[in-house]
This record gives sequence, C-alpha cells and structure tokens, in this order.
Amino acid sequence: MKNKGNKQSVHQKKQYAIFGLGVFGSTVAETLEEYGCEVLAVDQNMVHVERISKTVTKAVVADVTNKEELLALDIKDVDVVVVSLRNHLESAVLSIMLLKELGVPYVIAKAKNHQHQEILERVGADKVIRAEKEMGERIARSLLHKSIVDIAALDDRYTVSGIEAPASWCGKTVVELNVRHVYRMNILGIKCGGQGDLSLNIDLDYKIQAGDTFLVIAKVEDIEKFDYLH
Repeated sequence: MKNKGNKQSVHQKKQYAIFGLGVFGSTVAETLEEYGCEVLAVDQNMVHVERISKTVTKAVVADVTNKEELLALDIKDVDVVVVSLRNHLESAVLSIMLLKELGVPYVIAKAKNHQHQEILERVGADKVIRAEKEMGERIARSLLHKSIVDIAALDDRYTVSGIEAPASWCGKTVVELNVRHVYRMNILGIKCGGQGDLSLNIDLDYKIQAGDTFLVIAKVEDIEKFDYLH
C-alpha cells in the first residue's frame, strides 16, 4: 500500500486491512488511520468505498472471497485484517479461509451471534468479536458503578479503570491519600477537573479537586469495593 501524507514507512508500522465498510468497519479504519497506521479499506459497494477514500491510505472495490482479487491487493503482506461482514456469514467464512491460506498472520472477525462466532473461530479467525454484545456489557458494568467512568478488563483479575475523585479526596494531596496502600490501586494518570488531556506525570503534592478523574489499575474486587465505599 502507498503511504499517505506524513505517515511513517510501512517498514516501521503494521499494515491493516478492513473488509466491509459499514459503520463498524469504517470506524475501525478511520480510527487506525488517525493514529498514523496504514489502512487498506475494502468493500464491494462503491458508495462505501468512495465515502471513506479520502480518510484512509487506500480504499478499493473488491470481492474479498476471490483469491485472485486478494492477491492483486497484496493482502499477503498485510499484518492484520479485520473482517466486518457480519450479515454475510458465507462471505466471511470464505474470506477468512483465504486469508489464512495466503498467510495473513492475524485475522479479526465480527460475528452476528454466538453461533456465527463459533463458526468463524473454527475456520481460522484468530479473534472473533460481537461488538454490540461487548459494548452492551461494558455499558451495563458502567451503570452498576457510581464512581467508575470507564472499565477495561485486562484479564479475570485485573482492570484498568477511570474513577472520579470522591468528595473525601478533595483537598488532599496524592501522597496523603496513599492510594496504593489504602485502596490497593496504582494511579497511572490524572485528568484535572475531568478536562483536557490525561497526564501521566503525577505530582505527589498535587491537591485533588472536585471533578478530577484518575486512571488506575487494580484487582476487580478492589475497584468494586472502592465504588461501594464511595
């Protein structure tokens, strides 16, 4: 693929391909491009391709179930392919099988339901996601916690979360709180007043104010205990 603008060389960054440019596929493609990645966007619908053509490295109309067309795209040189053909199971299956046959190292597929997820895993997808289900679970977890504004599970035991500073923290310094000992959480970053960029340079003498948000890592049970106590 050809680099766009001042993007880094393909030798320095992974190459990504997105098959299917619905809302999900387009969002993944555009977000990767925003972060300086090299993105190949593919769809059989010319309208979808034209819509995204100015915001990704390369956008083409192609049949992702056709081996010759995939070879013409040099897809074997791509590091990660996201197959977002949720409503076309047969096409997704054929596409994944071809991608693995051509030696693509990592294939992510979007599934419509649990049954489709099992099928896509069996034909070779390295990771299968059910976006609506996963987002629904994430929203539900956030609704159950009054102090936690975001949750990203690292595994079954640990989570990275954004927490709002409770009233009892206001006016105290970071060192006075001794969060690691008292709450068994490690602070990774802070967003003062909940505004602006997240700062990873934590001043231990900073006095906490209402609206401050902290990015922390902790065991799931410790995060839940914190939320319950505050």
